[in-house]
Amino acid sequence: MKELAVHLWPGPAPALRDGLFAILIRTAPAAQRDVARRQIRLAAREALAAVLWVAPGDIEIASMPGTQPRIVLAGRETHIGCSFSHEVEYSLAAINLQGPIGADLMTVRDIPDWPTVARDYLGPAAASLRDPRDYTQMWTQREAALKCHAQQISEWRADLPGQSIALALPVANLLGHLHIGDRSA
Repeated sequence: MKELAVHLWPGPAPALRDGLFAILIRTAPAAQRDVARRQIRLAAREALAAVLWVAPGDIEIASMPGTQPRIVLAGRETHIGCSFSHEVEYSLAAINLQGPIGADLMTVRDIPDWPTVARDYLGPAAASLRDPRDYTQMWTQREAALKCHAQQISEWRADLPGQSIALALPVANLLGHLHIGDRSA
């Protein structure tokens, strides 16, 4: 799969594609991060409940700093992966019913030091980039991979195992990626 359509939430139950779905919610422009975090986690529970045909109250999203969020269903740990990303006025939740997932979302903007940032954090392939849209695509792809593997941003090193999937977002100038883990890695 090369691209996954993102569903606006609230809305109808997201359609699964290879066990994946992603939702996007609009948050208040001045919403603090903890407010946006609560809003997207509630939306993710509602959307996952609609997909699984269970009550939202049966789903818990457990997390601790420095670890990936975990889905607990009716008090039991699951292998369902989830990831979140926040951007001004929007928050994204991505769900993988089959395992680990990372997600990242970013507004395209011209950042004066993109070339330096790209060289240090995105690797040799980024040296030829000139367009802010290309930088943003590459950045969200890298961040999603790091989140999938529960790693923090660091200077460039070889690609992480798994599959990168571009997001088809319903908002202009908003780009993002998912990364699903390679279970054999």
